Amino acid sequence: MMINTKNRELQTWVDQVVKLTKPDKVHWCDGSQSEFETLVQEMLAAGTLIELNEKTHPRCYLHRSNPTDVARTEHLTFICTKNQEDVGPNNNWMSIEEGNKKVDALFEGCMRGRTMYVVPYCMGPIDSPLSRCGVEITDSAYVVANMRIMTRMGRQALDRIEKNGSFVRGLHSTGDLSPDRRFIMHFPEDLMIKSIGSGYGGNALLGKKCHALRLGSWQARKEGWLAEHMLIVGVENPQGEVHYIAAAFPSACGKTNLAMMIPPESHKGWKIWTVGDDIAWIHPGEDGRLYAINPEAGFFGVAPGTGKNTNPNALAMLNHDTIFTNVAVTKDGTPWWEGLSKPAPEGMTDWQGKPHHAGSGPAAHPNSRFTVSAKQCASYTTKAEEPKGVPLTAIVFGGRRRELAPLVFQSLDWKHGVFAGASVASETTAAATGKVGVVRRDPMAMQPFCGYNFADYWSHWLSFGDKYKNLPKIFHVNWFRQDKDGAFLWPGFGDNLRVIRWVIDRCKGDDKNNATRTAIGYLPTEDAIDTKGLSLAPGAMHELLQVDKDAWKHEVGAIRDYFAHYGSHMPKELVGELDRIERELQG
Repeated sequence: MMINTKNRELQTWVDQVVKLTKPDKVHWCDGSQSEFETLVQEMLAAGTLIELNEKTHPRCYLHRSNPTDVARTEHLTFICTKNQEDVGPNNNWMSIEEGNKKVDALFEGCMRGRTMYVVPYCMGPIDSPLSRCGVEITDSAYVVANMRIMTRMGRQALDRIEKNGSFVRGLHSTGDLSPDRRFIMHFPEDLMIKSIGSGYGGNALLGKKCHALRLGSWQARKEGWLAEHMLIVGVENPQGEVHYIAAAFPSACGKTNLAMMIPPESHKGWKIWTVGDDIAWIHPGEDGRLYAINPEAGFFGVAPGTGKNTNPNALAMLNHDTIFTNVAVTKDGTPWWEGLSKPAPEGMTDWQGKPHHAGSGPAAHPNSRFTVSAKQCASYTTKAEEPKGVPLTAIVFGGRRRELAPLVFQSLDWKHGVFAGASVASETTAAATGKVGVVRRDPMAMQPFCGYNFADYWSHWLSFGDKYKNLPKIFHVNWFRQDKDGAFLWPGFGDNLRVIRWVIDRCKGDDKNNATRTAIGYLPTEDAIDTKGLSLAPGAMHELLQVDKDAWKHEVGAIRDYFAHYGSHMPKELVGELDRIERELQG
């Protein structure tokens, strides 16, 4: 067998996988431009990719998934550990022995007739001590092309693995794409991921949710940091002062829009800097502050809803060097999705390759995606490559709630902030299989991604309050409040900066009189948020900033029922916060 690396553990594992999967060829990826171009040409010839209009969208390509393989499959995603209670009721558990046995039988000979790609990658800046490396073995050229955009992939990552020794192992095959033979298995105690039967990004790009969050959260607890489903954004005021905020939202609830927000016309001199749109690895610094890096190098964003009015920065970066997945194509070969333009162009081909007609359903799949380098974003900042990360001023949690949750509130302290994150609920979106619009608990937006027992995860968060003195303030936002007729009360998008300004002011302590203490936290006074130039409905700010005591009493009961699932692992501090809120609501 040819020796391709000085790391014996890696070479031995690759040899074992070759013996198990029996590929026709093995290719060690170096991450070069020439390698990428060769892969693209091979995929174009095979029909895996379709070239888009080279005049309007140079070096842009479309990939169409199998119709059964268009989103994360959470019910087929497992955490395999020695002890079931370690993974908690928030995860599907399988024993290590059963997990390996079940999935290895499917990997047996699955790469016959295919090329096996060995993909060394680094999550985070290549020279950052906060970064972690992995190796994904896959038989999908589409996965390789996406991993090159989404991670620091190739020779430089292999060099770091050979220097440091440690890496996460990820084995992936598209298999036969049958939902009956589709599993995404995680073995955190072995730093191993095994995924078969899916080519969808969240299931197949193993550096993303599988490594950076499920295994990452396990590593983070062990090593004393946080692996979070959070964007990282820098907010610069006209005086040149920059504050960095990490914010957690469930998928398709405005994360990318906030990360790339363009300040409204009324906010001259304000600037937004995009560090990351999806994942944050947060480490304590020597000064007691928390520092965040974005472990990814690209964006795997949701296309529908991305338009010139919602996210012009995102739209502008998609005109070249982008891989689109499951979008529609116009008759002149340009990508299209709902929310891009009105009316929908005639003569389109839909996401399944069929002619699209008015009334025949969405032209693009609701979870269609784009993969693009972060450096193509107009608001990208080189601070994304800062080895020590950026210092966090605030942490923001949010969800999609038509009722109940106010526009914004600040937690009373770190403990209450952890409670606010642990009790987040949001309406489901198309990013996961299942019904859309159902309210479910999504603590810290980590429901599908926390690799261990949520109660132990919350305890880990709480431990930071005892250890560090300069922690960020914690807030909760809800851009999605609606009136009784279903109209949104808040304009959202760029105008969310008005709320973020209040958040920053609270962190700086500039105005002690801009908030009122309530049972659920500090709420802005009705004049504390700048609404100049907005055409809000009469009484909208009052509605957005009120605490409906009866509704919140019901919410307390729902949270108490939810916490009860975690039994003896449940932190007493969070139950205590629930008791306090209940008492204050009764008062």
